[in-house]
Amino acid sequence: MWTIFHRVIAHLILLGAFQGGLTTPPEYRGTDRALRVVPPRVEASIQVDGVLDEPVWTSAARLTGFSQYSPADGRPSEEGTEVLVWYSPTAIHFGVRASAEPGSVRAHLADRDKGIQSDDNVELHLGTFNDGRQALVFEVNPLGVQADGALVEGATRRYAYGQNASQSSREATDLNPDFTFESKGRLVEGGYEVEVRIPFKSLRYQAADRQDWSLQIVRRSAASGREDTWAPAQRAATSFVRQSGTLVGLEGLRRGRVLEVTPIMTSTVSGAPLAGGWDYRGGTPEIGGNVKWAPSSNLAFNGTANPDFSQIESDAGQIASDPRRALYFAEKRPFFLDGLEYFTTPSQVIYTRRIASPIGAAKVTGRLAGASFGLLSAVDDQSVSASGRHRPLVNLFRIQGAIGAQSRLGAAYTDRIDGGDYNRVGEVDGRLALGPLTNLSFFGAMSRTRANGATQTAPMGYLELRHTGHTFGLQATVNAVSDQFRAASGFIMEPDIVQFGITPSLTWYGRRGGFVERFTALVYADLVWAYPDFRAKHNARDRRATPRLNWTLRGGWEVGLTGYRFSYGYDERLYRGYAIEVPTATGSDTIPYPRGQRIPSLAGAASIRSPEIAGFQLQSYLAFGRDLNYAEWSPGNIRLGKVSLGYRPTPKLRVESSMPFQAYYRASDGSFVSRRILPRLKVEYQMSRAVFLRAVGEYRAFRQDSLRDDTRTNAPILIGDGVGGYRRDRALAMERNDFRMDFLFSYQPTPGTVLFAGYGSSLNEPDAFRFQGLSRVEDNFFLKWSYLFRL
Repeated sequence: MWTIFHRVIAHLILLGAFQGGLTTPPEYRGTDRALRVVPPRVEASIQVDGVLDEPVWTSAARLTGFSQYSPADGRPSEEGTEVLVWYSPTAIHFGVRASAEPGSVRAHLADRDKGIQSDDNVELHLGTFNDGRQALVFEVNPLGVQADGALVEGATRRYAYGQNASQSSREATDLNPDFTFESKGRLVEGGYEVEVRIPFKSLRYQAADRQDWSLQIVRRSAASGREDTWAPAQRAATSFVRQSGTLVGLEGLRRGRVLEVTPIMTSTVSGAPLAGGWDYRGGTPEIGGNVKWAPSSNLAFNGTANPDFSQIESDAGQIASDPRRALYFAEKRPFFLDGLEYFTTPSQVIYTRRIASPIGAAKVTGRLAGASFGLLSAVDDQSVSASGRHRPLVNLFRIQGAIGAQSRLGAAYTDRIDGGDYNRVGEVDGRLALGPLTNLSFFGAMSRTRANGATQTAPMGYLELRHTGHTFGLQATVNAVSDQFRAASGFIMEPDIVQFGITPSLTWYGRRGGFVERFTALVYADLVWAYPDFRAKHNARDRRATPRLNWTLRGGWEVGLTGYRFSYGYDERLYRGYAIEVPTATGSDTIPYPRGQRIPSLAGAASIRSPEIAGFQLQSYLAFGRDLNYAEWSPGNIRLGKVSLGYRPTPKLRVESSMPFQAYYRASDGSFVSRRILPRLKVEYQMSRAVFLRAVGEYRAFRQDSLRDDTRTNAPILIGDGVGGYRRDRALAMERNDFRMDFLFSYQPTPGTVLFAGYGSSLNEPDAFRFQGLSRVEDNFFLKWSYLFRL
């Protein structure tokens, strides 16, 4: 009762002050812990132009007193930031005034979501359900270019191997969800200003007449590499979202029913060479569309017919350092991206890209009794059926909710039916807060699969204890995936495994203004079994230790050194179907591939990430030393890594290049085994915020020597043909050099309204990187149009 009375008095005082002519709005200093903000509700509309000159801004609540979060938390910000906030019945408004040293602001026109991560930017984290676990994220750079997404803490699994798994840091924002909002910005003397309007139609929030939202504001400075937050946040905490401030007493929000209809037209023409010319086919327009109906602020229904794949840019090439690990490619289709956060699971038993060629799909997402849920059903095309005769039916369900103040519990169920066969997976997951710095995450899943009349049931599980102290951190994990576990609607990075891992870490923070701002040392160590070997109580197959040192330096530099000390046990799964051809008195004989010996490994790696300097930004990783030659199961000398270089000579032009590479040499005699190089160059010219031109070139060069049973018999290797025989040619010396070019014109004023026109061509040549004798093997012309009608 007293709280309500105090709020009423506060509103009356503010109203009287503004009517009396006072122009100084209320101030909420984060460093003073003034984190409960009462934003004024004003019946007004403004033009979002990046100029905070409308009278309504003089009555907005003022958020000041930012403090540093990264690289070292708890220190006052070195740059001034002021954020103004007010709301009308239909939208919430933010105005940003950011001070900066002359010439230090990085700002470019860029494509939505992906192009501003190396710019100065401001993130607005709105927890519209005020549950301390999730927030919608709206990000803008000094020119108002947008990125957006969702931060759902504990819903995704952070893999430990080879990463700074125990280092205290906030979880990454999932940039896949898109929201419609307005933003404009401009550079001014001494910094920049940005204006943001977020319509309530674009948000999901509580159904209450009067409600509180959590609010956190993050400012990144590209020149220094620092992150500042308005609400003081500690890196040593189990939750970043729970360290937010609060927007108090929002009322009279008018969202209305949301009905969105997005017709889509696509057309593709594909060409292939024939004797005497080229054969081009296709061109018939395909019509599809998406529809979304949101009858309330926390419930939405979506449907789609003939959804497009939206592959306006091919997936960037990746190199698998371990052939037992699957490569992950992100979802890109608009229908599946909308509300994707409602289906996220730490076990990844839901992976919508498994719905490869849907004819149609429908889903419902929302919140009920404090729990979020998502249900999706799709019918896939016959072309992806195992038999080619049926249309697979896919059903995905996810629900999760709060337990107490900081813990959560979730469950998921997937079902893929393909004629008489099916795959069904049930899963339970959660995160329990054991204290302010310690949490326990877990999931357990069971799959039941019927294929060709046989049915199998198998488990999968994971347990992680994480302590995120300011100086000392610890992560301990147990991970198990049965060799019979199947997730036809999910993504399992490494099946058939039992793994015990531990990662202690120590972090030291440098003095203010020092050359070293943060230093972290950690060791990741684990033991790995194949699942049947663990059940049979065999010794661990692999034993691995990875020490890592990381420095964050003044000016935004990051440097890392990593060591790899492994011991590999022979993995029979990789060599099923392998044989060797041994000479005999009368010719040759085929015998099974001999069991390999245990192979030790000792390697090192160095990484570096630079800030933008004169338009250039470098990121590189290089590993070298003695490792496992997987192609022949023998010791090998490796050279692998990735070098990325970005260049932004003007605010409109950006160039991004990357080159993953991998090379193996036999340790026995230094001879060549294999080499993969995947250089990629992307050039984009941003004519305006809505229009850009893009050219992408990617070269995939692969060369392999004839394989042999190195260090044992040295006999030639044979590889099975899958029907009981062997093919020697599959293990002979080979070379393949493919070059892909893609060109795109893009017009995208808002999410959902797009015009894409593109051309792609695939070529190959006999000798790598000669660009002589290139032979064109495929052409593609692509056109897509869609328009978002919001009713």
